[in-house]
Order: sequence, then structure tokens, then C-alpha cells
Amino acid sequence: MSSPTEINGAACIAMVGKGCVGIAADTRLGMQAMTVGTDFQKIFKMHDRLYVGLPGLATDVHTISATMRFKLNLFKLREERDIEPKAFSTLISNTLYEKRFAPWFVEPVVAGLDKDGAPFISAMDLIGAECFAKDFVVSGTCPDNMYGMCESMYKPDQEPEALFETLAQCLLSAVDRDAISGWGGIVHIITADGVTSRRLRGRPD
Repeated sequence: MSSPTEINGAACIAMVGKGCVGIAADTRLGMQAMTVGTDFQKIFKMHDRLYVGLPGLATDVHTISATMRFKLNLFKLREERDIEPKAFSTLISNTLYEKRFAPWFVEPVVAGLDKDGAPFISAMDLIGAECFAKDFVVSGTCPDNMYGMCESMYKPDQEPEALFETLAQCLLSAVDRDAISGWGGIVHIITADGVTSRRLRGRPD
């Protein structure tokens, strides 16, 4: 493997819909080509309208998720409100950049709705360089596959059900062409009324 981010394998997509946003990731935990687990959490709830996907080295996934939970608890105690998605994206970007000389090997994907209900997505590399988009962002070990599927299937202003179907098909089709990610997935659709989470069954090979 050329990078520590490719040791465990991962695939993560965030996509914008009409008044909603979705984030999906696979559930495989591997040691290169060997599958260690099939129910590894890569998407974490920050609050009711904000989720973050953390594809990358499994140990750093746990470290970053715990670090961001700690920082968000401090933020809520001080500000007495939930953090906005764009501010959270900046916060996690700064957290990664602080460790740029000995980085955490995760490439986060942020998805959420702001206080006005507008969708927000972003992705970043392991030193926190942010990438913003109005349609979709991808991260993990099979970005070329995910980009190809998303570009083929994405349509603007999709309703929540259509967005779920698009995300599910993009994720499953992409990981079928990557040997170190897959074994199903999970999709979260975030709307103003709440979050719908569904598990996907993928090829067990």
C-alpha cells in the first residue's frame, strides 16, 4: 500500500438534495486485502443536523471522532448552541492542520444542514485542505470509482428518497470495483424533520 490511509480501506460520499443532504460509507474494516470486520463505524453524528465521515486509518478514525466530540462539547458549553456545518468543517480542518508534520491519516467528509435548512458538504485531505461542492464530494480508497458513479447518477434537487437511492447505488457500485472496501454500507439522509438511516447489503467478497 502506498499510504497509511489505504491500510484499512474505506469509501465515503456526501451528496446534496432539495432541502436535504446525504452521507454514505461502507462498513468494511480490513488489513489490506484481509477482512477483519464487516460493521466498522465510519460516519459519526455530531448533532441532529450534522454528520462527519472519517475514512482512513482505523486507529485515527477513533482518535479524531473522540477529539471532535470533545471540542464540540466545549463549543456547546461556551456558545449554548449547536455548531454550524461550515464552522465545524473549519474546526476539523484546523485540527488536522495542527498535526500536519505528523498527521492523522483520515480524510473527513462533512455533511449537514445550516440554521436556515440549506445543505452543506465538504471534504478535506489529511492536513485539512478543504474542498467545497454544491453537488457531491467523495473520499476513501476508490475515489475514481465513486466520482464516475456520482457524475453518472447525480441529479440536482433530488427529494430525500431519490437522494437515498442515488447514494446507495453510487456507493455499492463503486466499492464493488475496489478490493479493500465494501461489505455493505450505511446511508444517512438529513432533512429539516430529522435523519433517516438505512443499512445496505453488499457483496461479501
